[in-house]
Amino acid sequence: MSLPSLAAIPSLLLPLASRAEQSWRSAVAELEGEQRLDQWSAECWAAFNRVSAASDFFIEQVLRDPLMLLDWVASGQLDRRFEPGELCGQIAEAVEQAHTDDELGRVLRRQRTRHQVRIIWRDLNRQADLIETCRDLSDMADASIDQAYRWLYQRHCQQFGTPMGHRSGEPQPMVILGMGKLGAVELNLSSDIDLIFAYPEGGETVGAKRPLDNQEFFIRLGQRLIKALDPMTVDGFVFRVDMRLRPYGSSGALVLSFNALEQYYQDQGRDWERYAMIKARVVAGDQVMGAQLLDLLRPFVYRRYLDFSAIEALRTMKQLIQQEVRRKGMADNIKLGSGGIREVEFIAQAFQLIHGGRDLSLQQRPLLKVLSTLEGQGYLPPAVVSELREGYEFLRYTEHAIQAIADRQTQMLPDSAQDQARIAFMLGFA
Repeated sequence: MSLPSLAAIPSLLLPLASRAEQSWRSAVAELEGEQRLDQWSAECWAAFNRVSAASDFFIEQVLRDPLMLLDWVASGQLDRRFEPGELCGQIAEAVEQAHTDDELGRVLRRQRTRHQVRIIWRDLNRQADLIETCRDLSDMADASIDQAYRWLYQRHCQQFGTPMGHRSGEPQPMVILGMGKLGAVELNLSSDIDLIFAYPEGGETVGAKRPLDNQEFFIRLGQRLIKALDPMTVDGFVFRVDMRLRPYGSSGALVLSFNALEQYYQDQGRDWERYAMIKARVVAGDQVMGAQLLDLLRPFVYRRYLDFSAIEALRTMKQLIQQEVRRKGMADNIKLGSGGIREVEFIAQAFQLIHGGRDLSLQQRPLLKVLSTLEGQGYLPPAVVSELREGYEFLRYTEHAIQAIADRQTQMLPDSAQDQARIAFMLGFA
């Protein structure tokens, strides 16, 4: 599916755009006069009106920090793709200015708001396609997690000593796995992030008055990292962090060693955990050690034989989701409802779990690439893949439209006439 075309702003939404423009002009004029606004082109004002008609979140943020958008426009970065590593570099530079945990949280939240405004602007003005939007969001999450981890690890070692491996005698880093949409570089506009924390080997810290067991060191570090990212403050939040995909869920240890993780998945790993682990990716921490961890876990995910038991496991999961959708009245949920995003994912991942142990081309994370492989390798006819791809892309654009309104983590189609008009407008419909 190509990018949804831009529609004219519907009459119902014109007052929103008009009020937003007046309020923002006044806020900018108070701070530094009208001179910089006089340089704006007609195309720039049209783009501003489109985004402000669609997104309450955008209006709130540019009124809160009126000069932010002026700086984005002046930099030219609203009109082009970011180069690889560019977004991470901006967040790293900002994090370097933090001196306390509170300052770290503040910097990360302001960076998240700043980049979210840019991403929404480019998405709603059709300057970015689905893949670019998801990649920028995922890069922002990777950079936020990794820079926070590096900042905290250094100070944690100063406080508690450096964790050393009992067997190797080497300093031990943390490895942070991103699961789900983050792992597949498919993050949406207002997504939580599913993480699993690990460290290579047991031992204890050296260099502090009292040594600390490695696991205790990393549990405390993980708690500080979540606190840097998750809580809602006056500056907003960075990402809601969900740790329930780790072994034993909420009742399990927050961080486990590689050995403990391998043992758990080998002895007790369940089918839904295989499904979740397909998309696991090292998003922060030590990349080399992380690659070793994923190699250890690969036999759990991908079986060497044709694994038809995966079909029954996925069918059971799908039935549980359908029951939950009916129980909670979620028929209008574009992710979990009938014909929703999750159903396309199930189809692709059923083939990955059944055939992925033998066919290495299926061992990849992004769903659109998996669909292309299923077509290229003859698992599904081209017409079926085309239908799945178009449906998936349309629903993901819809998901971003829903979440762009208020930066809320929801996949429910809205009830109000105004927000329904916004969704239609953002998707190119009259």
